[in-house]
Amino acid sequence: MSALEHSLGKHFPDLCKANSTEELLRLPAYVALQSQVEEILETVIEVNEGSTPVEASEEIRATAWNIERGIELGGIVEVLSEHPVISKSDLFFLTELDYGMVRSQNLRIPHELAKALDLNFAFAPSYINLEKGSGLESEVEGENLYGIHGNALLSRFPIREAHSILLPNGKDKMAGREKRLGQQRGVAAIIDHPSGPVRAVSVHLDAHSTQKHRMRQMQLVLDDLDQFHPELPALIGGDWNTSTYNSRNAFFSIMGYTRRVLMGVRHVIRTHYPYPDRWFERHLFRELERRGFDYKGLNEPGGCTLHYDVNDLAANGRMADWIPNWCFWFIRWALEKNNGRCSMKLDWFAGKKVQALKDSPPRVIPDVNDPKQPLSDHDPIVLDFKLA
Repeated sequence: MSALEHSLGKHFPDLCKANSTEELLRLPAYVALQSQVEEILETVIEVNEGSTPVEASEEIRATAWNIERGIELGGIVEVLSEHPVISKSDLFFLTELDYGMVRSQNLRIPHELAKALDLNFAFAPSYINLEKGSGLESEVEGENLYGIHGNALLSRFPIREAHSILLPNGKDKMAGREKRLGQQRGVAAIIDHPSGPVRAVSVHLDAHSTQKHRMRQMQLVLDDLDQFHPELPALIGGDWNTSTYNSRNAFFSIMGYTRRVLMGVRHVIRTHYPYPDRWFERHLFRELERRGFDYKGLNEPGGCTLHYDVNDLAANGRMADWIPNWCFWFIRWALEKNNGRCSMKLDWFAGKKVQALKDSPPRVIPDVNDPKQPLSDHDPIVLDFKLA
């Protein structure tokens, strides 16, 4: 039995009485459970049960995708196994995977994916969710089995030395409507590819944080890689939430949105949302370059991966958990001349000692999400590379 498969659910209502982490740490119920909670959150699952290909090219294909909990598991498996581009991937950098959450049928999503695709995997939990989720997720019938949520690496080749990278929270996870224990964790490991070992990190940076906080989280990933077999090539992939916004709280988000409206809505949609590295998130990307990591050559320039529509009930439901309702009128008014839509570039690769293939440029894959029944709120990104 995995350390992740706990029986703490009966204590969740008591823990939810805390409205801040400071209050939580004083609760007798939490004090009694703290060591077990920490053991769960520090656990990293590493499973090598997939079939390793008999032959392998020096060319490696990687896909990064925020799969939005794994709620649409059947469709996600179909894409990962049958899509003409994605199915040929050797590495998958997946973010937002549930492990015993009722919103995703209480399935162990990393196990289900690895089994269905015959892959090896490493999974690091980030949070123990004390509630069912945010927005419409909170209305799902039933209760969480384990309430765990995290990030994963999946590979056709053996995985070793998997570990998690602790990233500080951008806001107090006990202070909002969706109460959670823990904080984001990247999952890092060595992939033993036939052309040579490569370090891989699947990372999800905080959405509800400042631009500089996301840079600080990335610095911690890079610090880990400085100590983790630094002689080897490295590839970081995932959802970096480079929205251009300081979203630590509703006030700063509203002020930031007002600033962008004054800059010109179409100008921002065309010039800044697809290129957050140019200005608003520049500190994060300059830090990558300072540490010897390439990102410009490993991503489709201007390729947006999240597409917001003012009529998207699920997205609005999540936003309504932390911004006042009147903001939606402001958003609708601002986006009216852009058909109520805007797109952002949130998902990225960055690498050291890796080289993108010239005849197969990095790209966003926009055809996996049916607008009527999307599998995720993100588009996947694909990179073909070889070890330099």
